[in-house]
Amino acid sequence: MLLYNGDFIPETQLQLPLTNRAFQYNDGFFETIIVSDGKLRFWDDHLYRMKAAAKTLELEFPQTIVSEEIEEKLLQLAEKNNAVNYGRLKLKLWRSGSGLYTPETNLADWLATITPATLATTSPLNIGICETITTNYSAFSFFKGPNALLYVMAGTEKKEKGFDDMLLLNRQNQVAELISSNIFWLKDDVLFTPAIDTGCVQGIVRQNILRWAQQAGTITKEVYYDLDSLLKADSIFSCNVAGIRSVATINGMPVTIDESFVEQLRNELFT
Repeated sequence: MLLYNGDFIPETQLQLPLTNRAFQYNDGFFETIIVSDGKLRFWDDHLYRMKAAAKTLELEFPQTIVSEEIEEKLLQLAEKNNAVNYGRLKLKLWRSGSGLYTPETNLADWLATITPATLATTSPLNIGICETITTNYSAFSFFKGPNALLYVMAGTEKKEKGFDDMLLLNRQNQVAELISSNIFWLKDDVLFTPAIDTGCVQGIVRQNILRWAQQAGTITKEVYYDLDSLLKADSIFSCNVAGIRSVATINGMPVTIDESFVEQLRNELFT
């Protein structure tokens, strides 16, 4: 079952025209949300980022997504697809109508899909350094969708080289993010993460880690670090809505792991 513009329909009944602007121009965005134990994890943060993305793309944000019953409907969708205990919900929003580059309207259509999932592994990552692409900061780089091809190509390089993930740098050779995760590191009890204008996504768990650290009195810095500076960290970890994982090696070079801090974050944010 799908949820299309607020209505439940079987997947076989979904019909989108060839003039669909998501298909023709990538004119929209998406959000990935974890459903866990009958709850939408970090729903308020996801909703805030979707509103910001819609504003950036000059889309009228659908009222059906901000209605009081939307959470209940999304959880009903999870139940219909046997994903209420743990599932991966994808909410796609795109500009309605057809047209060429100049749109006919700023109204938006949306679609929610969900599939059952398994808990993400917590084993440390062996990551490579991406050589084929760089991140590119823009008005669109903080949310998911407009730059999707960049991450597809990074994923292709990851597959070819046999790494778990790839470290993406920007055009100034500054550390930005991983393919589908933000990156953090500890150095002398200070928690670091790349600044948003390195071109990284403004991740939901990234926001929650920074919020937690502020409440815990941990010093945080959003920075512009090169690779050599990163390699001097006391520990490095990645994070996204699926979980938090330590980094064990970068291009085959071992780095220090502080699994106790990572486990603390998992307990604070995911349980």
